[in-house]
Amino acid sequence: MRLVKLLLLLTTLAVVTSTKSRGSSSFKHKKLLNKDNYDSRRSRNQYGHSTGYGPDYSLIPRKRKAVVPDEQRLLETILYDYNTAARPVYNASKTVTVKFGLTLTQIADMDEVNQVLTTNVWLEQEWTDERLTWDPSDYNGLEVLRIPCQRIWLPDIVLYNSADDFTEGFMQTKAMVTSKGNVFWPPPAKLRSSCKIDITYFPFDDQKCHMKFGSWTYDGHQVDITNRSEVIDLDNYVFSGEWQLLYIKMIRNEVHYGCCDEPYPDVTFYIVMRRRTLYYLFNIIFPCLWLTVLSLLGFWLPPDSGEKITLGITVLLAFSVFMLLIAESMPATSEFVPLIGIYLTVTMAMTSLSIVLTVFVLQLHHVGPHQKAVPLLVRKLVIEGIGRLLCMKSHLKHYYTRQTDQNRADEIALSNLEDQNNGRLRSHVPDIQVGSADRNVSYDGLSNHLRILVSKSGDEDDMQDIINDWRLVAHIMDRFLFWLFLIGSFLSSITILVFCPLTKPAV
Repeated sequence: MRLVKLLLLLTTLAVVTSTKSRGSSSFKHKKLLNKDNYDSRRSRNQYGHSTGYGPDYSLIPRKRKAVVPDEQRLLETILYDYNTAARPVYNASKTVTVKFGLTLTQIADMDEVNQVLTTNVWLEQEWTDERLTWDPSDYNGLEVLRIPCQRIWLPDIVLYNSADDFTEGFMQTKAMVTSKGNVFWPPPAKLRSSCKIDITYFPFDDQKCHMKFGSWTYDGHQVDITNRSEVIDLDNYVFSGEWQLLYIKMIRNEVHYGCCDEPYPDVTFYIVMRRRTLYYLFNIIFPCLWLTVLSLLGFWLPPDSGEKITLGITVLLAFSVFMLLIAESMPATSEFVPLIGIYLTVTMAMTSLSIVLTVFVLQLHHVGPHQKAVPLLVRKLVIEGIGRLLCMKSHLKHYYTRQTDQNRADEIALSNLEDQNNGRLRSHVPDIQVGSADRNVSYDGLSNHLRILVSKSGDEDDMQDIINDWRLVAHIMDRFLFWLFLIGSFLSSITILVFCPLTKPAV
């Protein structure tokens, strides 16, 4: 009985407590509603406009049901449980065919010293991913989706002959995916590829470089790489001021290694370009030609000026500077020798030889007073042979006139001095009378003195004639060497700088 009363008492207390709680919450709710109505009336006037005296709770956005965009919903659907390490085929025996293409935008640089070609390209890669398909009608006609390349499978195609490391890879751009699973990924890249430089015909050379692309880990049975197009797109190509692009072609190859039976395909692009020579013509070749002309003018300088050797050495030093400038821009290889290097070497050799011969000519010009007469062979070969060949009539006329006058003077001297009678000199000079005695004075002593004077005068004239003869030989040799070096310089320049570039083989 007591237990029943206790239960009734507890039930009554619970009902009373619940009633008080509901009443208190109802009172608080009514109070809050009254406050909201008061604040609303306070914040708005009779026209419904805000008064600025209280909060306007009508401006607070109400929570609505979330709407997911079609692209987001599609991304979440097709990339759910997607593994980027697996090939995009359901059948493991099926081959993934990657169509590879290249768009050349610029030849940025050709480093001849390090033999590296730098190009700006777009790498066009296209394949089919069987896991990335959907029905466009389920997504309001959405047929093309841009997906970050990090979230889908990508072929591990690399540049085999890269001159950089392989850690950076290509630019992480988005890939365009169609509803049928076709993936197109064209990342732009700046490639530095190794290229064997042939500098034989520098600066009139053509260079042929190649870029070999292929999968690094997959063989041809897993990932096959083919040409995306037979024509290389050059619509976006920026012309280079140093290189003229002749053509670019693409060839697919299959390589079989001794370790494996599977083929390893690759796509190789061959870039053939020609160096623009205008810069080198004005900065290297034309100055070399002018230096050659200066070295030839050294033969026209008078030997007494003392500047013939100085001019030759100055020109030789200038050629050495040009040789150093060219050597700095060429690869340090013994496989090829550039034409401009051969031309400078030949010109420097001719300039050095001209300096040596100039020293020889100066030695002939500045002969001493006791120099022997010009040998008959040299006289016949140089004066009478080369002199006539070079049409040096004025110098030869003076030479022959001097020879004739000397012969006549010798004959007159001999006829006047050697024609004696009993030791007395016969001449047309009247007899000299001493005092009042008419007698003939003996001229033996006077004759001897005259002989000595005439002999000394003749020796001095002979010595001067010998010096003049040697100077004439030196002058003729100067002119002969000028024409000889002029012909040699012309032939070497035409042969090396014109005929050799015109007859070079096609690349």
